[in-house]
Amino acid sequence: MNSEFSNSKQIIKVSSFNELIDTVFEGERNAICWQRNLNGDFKEVVAQLLLKENITDIGIEELLALTLSNDGAAARSILLNDIKLLTDSGASPSLNLIKNYQRDDELDFISTDVYSYHVDRSPIATDTFLCTYFGAASEILPNHQVEQKILIPEIRQKLKDLYDGTEPTFEDFLEAYFFDLHYQPKPDAHPVNLGIGNLWKLAVDHPKQQALPCVHRAPIETKGEYRLLLIC
Repeated sequence: MNSEFSNSKQIIKVSSFNELIDTVFEGERNAICWQRNLNGDFKEVVAQLLLKENITDIGIEELLALTLSNDGAAARSILLNDIKLLTDSGASPSLNLIKNYQRDDELDFISTDVYSYHVDRSPIATDTFLCTYFGAASEILPNHQVEQKILIPEIRQKLKDLYDGTEPTFEDFLEAYFFDLHYQPKPDAHPVNLGIGNLWKLAVDHPKQQALPCVHRAPIETKGEYRLLLIC
């Protein structure tokens, strides 16, 4: 097990998909990792996929239509099996070929895109699953190593200046535009890279959640290299 994972009080380690599904979040532990060393040539799969938009959803039919070497076919089998495992468990996985995400640069003092540390929110009980097969991998941070951006005085004041009263209250305004979901790393923060091939379950902010939601972000992509990400 990666020493970064082993030393983290945030992460619960499991050894199978069933254990990943069945293990619940507790206390400050809000990220569950099924660490895997995957066989197969995922680079070959990525090289044959067609990027139609900056983020392209890859269907099962597209995967099956690829002409691959034995190593490429092994990677495809892993992708198809992961999609099936998650689908059979009730999730709705999406396999994404990613050049880059859209940047939020409308405001110069706060960002709400996925490159900013953030948590996911849902009105119903759910979890976020993700696995990076190729390219740069996502990062997480322990909750005690971040500060909610809307609580930083200078950012909060600028948001108050921006608030026009359209929403019933200022707090409603912050939630409506997702400002409250984003976090600033503290100076001593130590991000954990989620690695390649590992299947993760991250805690989401929802009404029945018993743990703090997991703070995470998308990585800056490696120049000239696409990412292959399974997420739901």
